[in-house]
Amino acid sequence: MILEGKKILIGISGGIAAYKINYLIRDLIKKGAEVQVLMTPSAENFVSKLTLSTLSKKPVYSDFYSKDGTWNNHVEFALWADLMLIAPCTANTLGKMVHGICDNLVIATYMSAKCPVFIAPAMDLDMYQHPSTKQNLELAEDFGHIIIPAESGELASGLIGQGRMAEPETIANTIESFFNSSQKTKNLTGKTVLITAGPTYEAIDPVRFIGNHSSGKMGFSIAQEAANRGAKVILISGPSSQQIHHQNIEIHRVTSAKEMYEQVFNYYENVDIAIASAAVADYAPKEIAKEKIKKNDDSLTIELVKNPDILKTMGDKKDKQFLVGFALETQNEEENAKGKLQKKNLDMIVLNSLREEGAGFKNDTNKIKIFTKTEMKEFTLKSKDEVATDILNCIEEQILK
Repeated sequence: MILEGKKILIGISGGIAAYKINYLIRDLIKKGAEVQVLMTPSAENFVSKLTLSTLSKKPVYSDFYSKDGTWNNHVEFALWADLMLIAPCTANTLGKMVHGICDNLVIATYMSAKCPVFIAPAMDLDMYQHPSTKQNLELAEDFGHIIIPAESGELASGLIGQGRMAEPETIANTIESFFNSSQKTKNLTGKTVLITAGPTYEAIDPVRFIGNHSSGKMGFSIAQEAANRGAKVILISGPSSQQIHHQNIEIHRVTSAKEMYEQVFNYYENVDIAIASAAVADYAPKEIAKEKIKKNDDSLTIELVKNPDILKTMGDKKDKQFLVGFALETQNEEENAKGKLQKKNLDMIVLNSLREEGAGFKNDTNKIKIFTKTEMKEFTLKSKDEVATDILNCIEEQILK
């Protein structure tokens, strides 16, 4: 386990999202981490020390001195930790952190920390959008801290918008990815990698579209792995529920093939590696109905026109880029994949098969074959994260020869 033996120090500040830390502690400990919790005095209004200490299996501290007069040494806490997380981080605590207002145990420990610091902000919509909050988050990033962005949804005030603390699962995954990244060889440092992921949706009318079953999981796994290896990643995703948080990843979300085409060629000229894993629709309706099409007849005819071939254009425009395509086939699989490799001027192609159980769309696993111009490698059924590792290993073998 990646978090096995890792020492994680959590500083809780006084916000309603503090109750979620119970779930985070449980998740981190299940993954093998050791967790120590500190609280600001106001955080005690939202979550109990007893609950936190029971889950973490350690005493929880909120003041410089315990009731028996024992000094709670903030320096020792700071030096103990492999990583410090401030969650939830209120606007008040954030302001104190970046301006050195050291008036509680959490801030004193933070200011003594030599380990990486992660911040999960949580506050109401207007507070999160306030210029001072934005400036303070930028300052925290300038200090080298990693921000786990607040999510959008219903807030304690009843407003809907951005400000909710990231879910415990997201925070745990971000921490896990950080340690995983730190253990990776950084062979892609200095490289820029462009990745397309997910499906595209081609509108028929305001409520209907032509699409496919791609979830985007494979592309997001590749993006995470590339970032972990030190690359700067530009991820262009069609409609997908997948989320990703990494300081090396810049994500752009699009809907249609034309939108994806435009985004790809905004960046393609300046990238070193391009990996086209998106399942782009080949055709789109010639005309999009302005109103919802009524169900009047037994049949409906829609005229389709061909979408721009993003991968073919990438191959035509290829200069220094190492270009990787994907093929999903149901018949003549290897022959079709090899043909696509040649016709589209690719350096490598990844073949998926819908015939293989557990492979392809929506699954958490995949089974692939990788073709270059000189060889073929076949892999067993693996998780998509492991498949991403295999793909990046093959790319590195080619570009680092």
